[in-house]
Amino acid sequence: MRNLAIFVLGAAALLALPHGLSFSQQEILVFLTLNILLVSSYRLLTLTGEWSLAHVVIMGVGAYASALYTKELGVWVPVSILLGGATAALLAVLLSFPLFRMKGFYFLIGSFAAGEIIRLLWKRFRDPFGGAKGIKGIDPMPDFSIGIYDFDFFEPVSYYYLSGAVVAVCLWILWRIERSPVGLTFHAVHWQDRLAEASGVNLRAYRTLAFSIASGFAGIAGALMAHYVGTINPNSFDVDLMVFVLTWAIVGGTATFYGPILGCVVLTVLNEIVLREMGFEQMRPLIYGLIMILSILFLPKGLESLVQKFAGKRPGKSDTPERSTAQ
Repeated sequence: MRNLAIFVLGAAALLALPHGLSFSQQEILVFLTLNILLVSSYRLLTLTGEWSLAHVVIMGVGAYASALYTKELGVWVPVSILLGGATAALLAVLLSFPLFRMKGFYFLIGSFAAGEIIRLLWKRFRDPFGGAKGIKGIDPMPDFSIGIYDFDFFEPVSYYYLSGAVVAVCLWILWRIERSPVGLTFHAVHWQDRLAEASGVNLRAYRTLAFSIASGFAGIAGALMAHYVGTINPNSFDVDLMVFVLTWAIVGGTATFYGPILGCVVLTVLNEIVLREMGFEQMRPLIYGLIMILSILFLPKGLESLVQKFAGKRPGKSDTPERSTAQ
């Protein structure tokens, strides 16, 4: 009953939140919602111990794919968003063949190279990717009505409700995957890879599975963004945004499901309310880098460790359920 009450109050607060904000703040709220899905999907990949520098580019694959499906093939926008996620997941499967011949630092560098190759292809080919200028005039989400409420998706409040509903479903799926036997195997691949392999686990197959699932959800986030903004280009998915994703994950912590979400929310609020108001927005990369260094030095387990400390839990303990040892 207590959890239900907390859920209802939280949902009511999220529904009411945009109505107390300015138009620009409402738009920031939309992008924050999409970034939460982006960083949460990224965490799924890190469960296997691999950190990619191509995740934002994979998000762009979903955005480009969904935009082209609607513009070139006339696919209905909600369907094209799902197809954009599927395209991103399929590309991740293809990339896994060369990338997962590497591990650790080499995988990190290999993923960066793969991402830059994809971005250069977008810039090189005007047909169909629009070259350096990208794709403009992307079809918006079609408007509809529920009862007395009309959803006009040119308005940030309506798109916030749409993206919030989609992201909530995606987060629930990611959470269920992590707590499933597949998710437990992801952890085993990270922490006990040799033991897992000796037990019959195909390490490469599970790393590929995590990579493709994470990429699929990142692709959905990219597609949602494309149909809201209406235009995309290769610079929308450059390494600067990838650094921000890494910062959100590291500062928030990756031991719990909510850690990266916490990092994304706190740093977005810091940027949009503090840095922008003080006129330091152009210094965001420098400040983010400083925050990451300070976090690694003084808060290595991330902001989630502070939450666990106040909640009376042991800092750094994952919220993934452990298998019972009782027979």
